[in-house]
Amino acid sequence: MKFSFADRMNGVDESFIREILKVTEKPEIISFAGGLPNPGLFPVREISEAAQKVFTQKGESALQYATTEGYLPLREYIAARYREKQGLEIQADDILITNGSQQGIDLVAKVLLNKGDHVVIERPGYLGAIQAISLYEPEFHGISMDEDGIDIDKLAAVFKHHPLKLFYAVPTFQNPSGITYSREKRERVAEILKNSPTIILEDNPYGDLRFTGADLPLIKSRVQEQGILMGSFSKITVPGTRLGWICAAKEIMDKLKVAKQAADLHSNFLSQVIIHQYLEDNDLDEHIGKIKTKYHQQCQCMLSTIQQYFPQDVQCTQPEGGMFLWATLPEGMSSLELFEKAILENVAFVPGGAFYVDGGGERSFRLNFSNSNEEKIETGIKKLSEAIKKMML
Repeated sequence: MKFSFADRMNGVDESFIREILKVTEKPEIISFAGGLPNPGLFPVREISEAAQKVFTQKGESALQYATTEGYLPLREYIAARYREKQGLEIQADDILITNGSQQGIDLVAKVLLNKGDHVVIERPGYLGAIQAISLYEPEFHGISMDEDGIDIDKLAAVFKHHPLKLFYAVPTFQNPSGITYSREKRERVAEILKNSPTIILEDNPYGDLRFTGADLPLIKSRVQEQGILMGSFSKITVPGTRLGWICAAKEIMDKLKVAKQAADLHSNFLSQVIIHQYLEDNDLDEHIGKIKTKYHQQCQCMLSTIQQYFPQDVQCTQPEGGMFLWATLPEGMSSLELFEKAILENVAFVPGGAFYVDGGGERSFRLNFSNSNEEKIETGIKKLSEAIKKMML
């Protein structure tokens, strides 16, 4: 039987990364493909203890329906952390708990975008955002990335010539490239935004995972109500609870709450209460410190192994935090062809073309360093190196 689907589904493909991850489920595969945190760092015992305490002390209320906005003590915790760490005047009412950052992207796009609206996205850009926003049939404008962030001249030109509704960005340890916007570029982006009605959706799931360099201010601190900020517990506690949040001004938040109610009434309330109990009973910054130490070791292992074994004309970003780095092959080579050869050697990564809304990325690929130990990193990079060298013959 042939079914008739909504037009919006015609231009949205199944996630390329999800398809790759199916291949990497084999135990013999060394996978640099997924954006997975290191499970060895999950605070299993502490969350188990928090869950037991919740069931003992708050069981009936934690298992009940709840408000759309989310568990108030958890929202108060997030707001207080923004005030302490970023100096932002954010209150609990400015926070909406979501089913991970991914739902946050979907809700923002849903309340802002009509078909044909103009959206700016980084090039390469986060694949999950491309997929979520594409459902609302916008016209994308991809802006290339420099080593210190988005190309400001190209960004300014797009703002000048198009009525932009939304700018989606990951300014800190960007997925997929690992690039971080410099202080100057953050200021320039804010200047461009202030002269427009455009809203920036600043996705910041990796911001706490800096292992070298100095912390930088959020773009939202400079644009205030034009800035929507997103965060996630997936990278700093555990991803399985699927808890993220949106921080937005009241006018936007009112619309987001309506969209959230229509989508799922509220995010998993039990998970919210358990995570809050964990946060109350443990030092989150101490836990994040352990993550940063480990990721720094894994990142340095990958970079040093790449430097030792990759051909010299393969370029790589040098991330100061986060979970990814971005490699680019010499002219005339294909990362998709490299993937096909590498998977035969039981090594996986994500070819770069999936991260572009307008074509490109044929020579580039994303490597995740957070979910492999040093031994697997060294083995996998050596195998990739051999595959690259064979392609260059």
